[in-house]
Parts: sequence; C-alpha cells; structure tokens
Amino acid sequence: MQQWRRASIHIKRRAAAGAQELIGYLAYFELLARPAWFAYSMNVFDHIHRKQAGVALLAAFSLLMLSACDQSNARNKSGSGSLPEHGAVALSSAAGIATFAGGCFWCTEADFDKVPGVLSTTSGYLGGTVANPTYKQVSSGKTGHVEAVQVRFDPAKTTYAKLLAAFWPTIDPLTSDGQFCDHGGQYRSVIFYHDAEQKREAEASKAELEASGRFKQPIVTEILPATEFYPAEEYHQDYYLKNPIRYKYYRSSCGRDARLAEVWGISR
Repeated sequence: MQQWRRASIHIKRRAAAGAQELIGYLAYFELLARPAWFAYSMNVFDHIHRKQAGVALLAAFSLLMLSACDQSNARNKSGSGSLPEHGAVALSSAAGIATFAGGCFWCTEADFDKVPGVLSTTSGYLGGTVANPTYKQVSSGKTGHVEAVQVRFDPAKTTYAKLLAAFWPTIDPLTSDGQFCDHGGQYRSVIFYHDAEQKREAEASKAELEASGRFKQPIVTEILPATEFYPAEEYHQDYYLKNPIRYKYYRSSCGRDARLAEVWGISR
C-alpha cells in the first residue's frame, strides 16, 4: 500500500510538471475558477454556443491576458520577474552563491525564498554526466544529476552559515536515497560547496548537528563540490508562485511537512 501511494504521488508530480507546457491554457482555466469571473465566463461559453465565435474568442483572449498579468505581478523574484523588495541591489559578482539539494526543487526554492537576504533562487540540476539534461532525463535517475536550487544572496544581509542553518530544517537528513515521497539518488539531500570556505562551514555545520544528539540515526546528507549547474526548464521556476494550488496539493500529498514535523518537531 505504501509503495502504491508513493508511486501515485510521483505520477501526480510528473503530470503536474508536464502540464506546464500548456501553461497559457491552464492559466485561463484557473482564472475561470475564481468566483468573480465565473458568471462572465458562462456568458462567454453561451456566446460560443450561439456561434458568436468572434466575440467569444476576444473575451477569452482578454481573460487570458488578465491572468498572465496577474501571474507576472505575483512573480516577485529576479531572473523570473521583477526583483524582490530585498533585492533592490542588483545581482552582481558581489552576490554570494550557495547550492542546496533537498528533494523536490519546487519546495526547496519556496523555502529559500522566505529566507532574509536571499536575492534569487533558481531550480536546476548538477552533479551528473550529461550536458544540458532535461527534466525527463534527470527524473529517470540515469544521468547522475540531483535536483537542486542555486541561491544568490546578499552577504551584507545574511551569511553562508545562516543559509546552512535555514537549510537543515527543510530536509530529512536521515534518508539517503531520496526525500519524502520522491525516491532515487536524483532527490537525495546534498550541500554543494563552491569554495574551500563553504566546504569548511558545511562540514562544521553538519558536525555540530551530529554532536547535538538530536538524532540517533546517522546524518546522511552529503557535502560535495559544486559542478556545472544547469537551470531547469522555465515551467519549473517559481512553480509555487505560478501554480499555488497544485504546489500545495503536491507538498501535502508528498508528506513533506508531516515528515519535517516528525524529524524536527516544527509545524509548518
């Protein structure tokens, strides 16, 4: 039964991701679900029924444009929309870079966007043997890549050590082959360091957590050198902002927050 449930959730996630290839249409249908537009939408379909196709298509197109504008305003991050309020300082070589893998990158991205001092997050893949991998290739588990999130941060407002402290409570550090309902090496937890100092801080952070006695089981989160980072397809970026209902359903169905509460004693 548990195996069937995991397979079911995995399929739901893949289906949700694949559906973004039709995001324009989905945005329109999501808009129709809003009570304020429902009656008007019914009038549109009534026009279609009466074969007044020209007027109906114009109305539908207008609704689609309004939905797109609404999504654009909601996307509040650099690289995928306007800079966030705390990102008024333009991204430059002065920005720090950190890379973390915590299972589904939709969730890891959403978690880090809440951290003060973070300028931007990008979902992507690294650690594998295939150049420019696709989501389909990575999710098969055959390329050696890991789903990860690259974080750009303002060193004047936060530190790498603080990002490490923010990362731990968002993962299950006791599971080696995946995270929550997603299983396979492509979903394992990893801290990717970009220089010797990040490696030192990551190892010290892990050692401190091990010494705390919080867990009886060993902490299996890996600490590895960052290799070339390949940004994921556009429909994966800001997924939680573009598709809040589907994102929340996936996160809940995957049991992520329930497991985090069990491991860390923190309710989300």
